[in-house]
Amino acid sequence: MNRFNPNSRMLLFIVALVLLLAVVHVGVISITFAKLGLTQDSAFVLLFCSLFGSLINIPLFTIKSEKPIAVRDVPLSSLLRPYLKPLTGRTLIAVNVGGCLIPVLFSVYLILSQPLLLHEIIIGITVVAVISYIFSFPVPGTGIGMPMIIAPVSAAVIALLLDSEHSAPLAYISGTMGVLIGADLLNFRHIAHMGALLASIGGAGTFDGIFMTGILAVLLA
Repeated sequence: MNRFNPNSRMLLFIVALVLLLAVVHVGVISITFAKLGLTQDSAFVLLFCSLFGSLINIPLFTIKSEKPIAVRDVPLSSLLRPYLKPLTGRTLIAVNVGGCLIPVLFSVYLILSQPLLLHEIIIGITVVAVISYIFSFPVPGTGIGMPMIIAPVSAAVIALLLDSEHSAPLAYISGTMGVLIGADLLNFRHIAHMGALLASIGGAGTFDGIFMTGILAVLLA
């Protein structure tokens, strides 16, 4: 006799699917960090810090906010994700620890620890920054949007072309720094028209925006 009713079966299926996705996700992250030369323990520490850091926004300064301008409807991926609250006339600019600060610091670590040539790093970051700027767009009430796959593919391709032997760290650096500069910083002038109380750089979540760009870029390189 079957002791499980259809609802129970569905619940077990959903739980099993979530667990499977979690295992696959963590496995993908582990493979990525291994390609960057990190041990399993180091990768866990970095992943934990990124997860915890995604909850922390460091305030920088405020700017005057204006009525949102109509640009596009819904972004495929938000790189500057403001909290949707009533506009008070000022927008607080902040930086997210897990989604921006940690990836940037890790990029600096890779630059100092990996045998990469300075001109290759500059070219990689510049190319991804230009591409990110071209494909990014402001979305009122949401942030800066850009198709998620554009930056990782661009970073991986340019890294393979510049230095196939060390493509993984070069792809990560080009992807994270390129998106930060091209999609976020170069679109800063649009933030005042977003109609948001807070705009957090890299604050869309740990596995979105800048952080996820670096992960996908390394996997593709």
